[in-house]
Amino acid sequence: MQFQSDLVSGYLVKRYKRFFADVELSNGELVTAHCPNTGSMFGLTKCGTKVWLEPNEDPKKKLKYSWKLVDHENGHYTGVDTNIANKIVNEALVQGKISEVIDYDEILREQKYGVNSRVDFLLKNGLKTCFLEVKNVTLCRQEKIAEFPDTVTARGAKHLKELSNIVDKDTRAMVLYLVQRSDCNYLKIANDLDPTYADESIFSENRGVEFVCYGVNFLPNGIELGYNLELINKF
Repeated sequence: MQFQSDLVSGYLVKRYKRFFADVELSNGELVTAHCPNTGSMFGLTKCGTKVWLEPNEDPKKKLKYSWKLVDHENGHYTGVDTNIANKIVNEALVQGKISEVIDYDEILREQKYGVNSRVDFLLKNGLKTCFLEVKNVTLCRQEKIAEFPDTVTARGAKHLKELSNIVDKDTRAMVLYLVQRSDCNYLKIANDLDPTYADESIFSENRGVEFVCYGVNFLPNGIELGYNLELINKF
């Protein structure tokens, strides 16, 4: 997944009202950027954090910058744009990079299922189907360990319940956690931040829902699917 334009660096002044971030660019200019992440962004919004923004010249957009990366200034990055996650996964599916679902030859996006729900990807191969839900992960509270969720997610728990209801001999259901951090090798469910989601994870796994986890590779001009991560302390 390539960025639309070269990123520019700056330092975070503050993130507010979920969708806005004031950033001082490296040239000293103060700009307001769109923050494409509705989560808590725990640990990523400290004043003075180095960030990377994507400029745009779209006259329809009021904000001329979009926040894409946190630069930890130790060789590691975190991708903060939740909209990018599905683009990364879609590209990987097309290229056959996700071994767990390599046997499907048709990829459909944003398909309705359950009760007023949409699954990120519906994969098909004849009568065989796989409902694939993608969860973006940015939280890290312990060295090398990513966690999901970073706050209470009623929507995430609902998705798990819906997925658990559709599994049968011809239908798989899978949650793919995409860790947009380069400093993590493991993932665990943040039971303390959302016990309900943790409980639904146990229930849905017992019903046959599969769980996989991938990291990403940060490229000079974009982000791509990376390595498998181990799911530890499983639910």
